Amino acid sequence: MALDELKSAIPDYAKDLRLNLGSVIGNSDLPQQQLWGTVLACAIASRSPIVLRELEPEAKANLSPEAYTAAKSAAAIMAMNNVFYRTRHLLSDPEYGTLRAGLRMNVIGNPGVEKTDFELWSLAVSAINGCGQCLDSHEQVLRKAGVDREVIQEAFKIASVIQAIGVTLDSEAVLRG
Repeated sequence: MALDELKSAIPDYAKDLRLNLGSVIGNSDLPQQQLWGTVLACAIASRSPIVLRELEPEAKANLSPEAYTAAKSAAAIMAMNNVFYRTRHLLSDPEYGTLRAGLRMNVIGNPGVEKTDFELWSLAVSAINGCGQCLDSHEQVLRKAGVDREVIQEAFKIASVIQAIGVTLDSEAVLRG
């Protein structure tokens, strides 16, 4: 199982990450589609080849083809949106916020899966990419749809653990040369 291989690759100094990975995936209360879509989108967003290589096969096995594609779509569109909206927010000139974005984002309106699942995956990717405006936007959509805070927090817990494992394993790969 790739998840076990990923856990065994985590060095002892980061054993908390190993334990947290088992917890956020193995003990998650999220439905399988929400869980594995979040895992896949976050593995992509982590930019870690090791993490993506180890988690993608299990995510693919636990997702329908539509959900698999939608999770990848969430990672892709949020890679663009997080840079755009974070930059617009960070610029001191508020006039940028009044300009038309002019970027295609059709997948958000028609992701091919339940809207709340796609929003959850988008929020998790936004947590990794650090876009506060996107986090607020997706959290508000989820809350209006009746999604509990605990579910939303579960998604960004997964994001934080996957991101930390990616950073750790990629740095270890560099240090081993």
